[in-house]
Amino acid sequence: MFGVGAAPSWLGRAAFADTSQHKKILVAIFQRGAADGLNVVVPFADPAYYALRPTLSIPKPSTPNAADSAIDLNGFFGLHPSLANLKPIYDAKALAIVHATGSPDPTRSHFDAQDFMEAGTPGLKATRDGWLNRALAPEAAPISPLRAIALGPSLPRTLRGVNPAIAVNNIIDFQVKDAASSQMFESMYEHSADTVLHGTGKETFEAVKMLQAIQKQNYTPAGGAAYPQGRFGQSMQQIARMIKANVGVEVAFADIGGWDTHFNQMGQKASQGVLANQLTELGNGLAAFYKDLGDRMSDVAVVTMSEFGRTAKENGTRGTDHGHGNVMFVMGGNIQGGIHGEWPGLQPEQLYENRDLNVTTDFRDVLSELVSSHLGNRQVSAVFPGYEADAKKYRGIVPA
Repeated sequence: MFGVGAAPSWLGRAAFADTSQHKKILVAIFQRGAADGLNVVVPFADPAYYALRPTLSIPKPSTPNAADSAIDLNGFFGLHPSLANLKPIYDAKALAIVHATGSPDPTRSHFDAQDFMEAGTPGLKATRDGWLNRALAPEAAPISPLRAIALGPSLPRTLRGVNPAIAVNNIIDFQVKDAASSQMFESMYEHSADTVLHGTGKETFEAVKMLQAIQKQNYTPAGGAAYPQGRFGQSMQQIARMIKANVGVEVAFADIGGWDTHFNQMGQKASQGVLANQLTELGNGLAAFYKDLGDRMSDVAVVTMSEFGRTAKENGTRGTDHGHGNVMFVMGGNIQGGIHGEWPGLQPEQLYENRDLNVTTDFRDVLSELVSSHLGNRQVSAVFPGYEADAKKYRGIVPA
């Protein structure tokens, strides 16, 4: 229910602090299973797309049945119809789309690719901590025990490290079963001679108090926001709730699985099938989060990622197999929306290993720009060791 990462000693700050200047917040969303970026953001003006996918392609925006057609973005790319709720955010220039993104490492192993992306060190398995933990700049002032939080049963790879980080499955149902057990457990930590154990225990109970204080507050999403049913929608609502409670959240993490679509990826129509269902949940969750936070989105950036994409050509079971290049979303009130990056094309000679969308933007280019320009941590080489930090590689997602 509740997990704590390794951390040094710290000083907690009061929950629900009244602060006129909010810190910038980065929310990372991981689509586990390798999402099919070519059907998430459809290159409908690339003729090779329809040749490669005779039964799985998303119809062009000009197709009469708009509910099953790509939603035109710029005359070349279109959103999957299940992402219709993101179109107003795109039109408001608060949604950036970076196509042909991915890792320079060629692995098609889910486990390795996820590990490399969460660590921020493609091809290197020896990295012990995660990029999102390292993205937290050192703080001289007191910091919150909820500074870095994941919604889930355990602390994800990306938040492990020296900075305090916690994982909570569900703050709504979170509880210490009885007061006597809580006091005894807290006393055990308080009198421990082990300073690491003492510090971790103290952080735990300070975080518990904050979460219990949040529980006591009635919460109704603002702006008529309606989060989708399921774990992802619940996670996004709880992240929004903690941000608006001003408990000191700086980075947050949530994931959504089920993207490994080897067969029956699509039903008889584009709006049906496994991918459509996944995108409905993702898109509705992101749109509800955006609406719920309202003006607070000026402090928040949300980035989505998946370990790799799918094959450009559909397979024999109406699905797609493990690929390479993919697409990333960045959403926020201070984001330069629109289409970013370079499109490599889908002709045979343009594909990676003659089968996959090529990568023209290293995923670390996107994340580094967010860490540096949004969070304000200029030590990018420490966040992504082995990566040559260069602002010239940034895509202009965060205005200078």
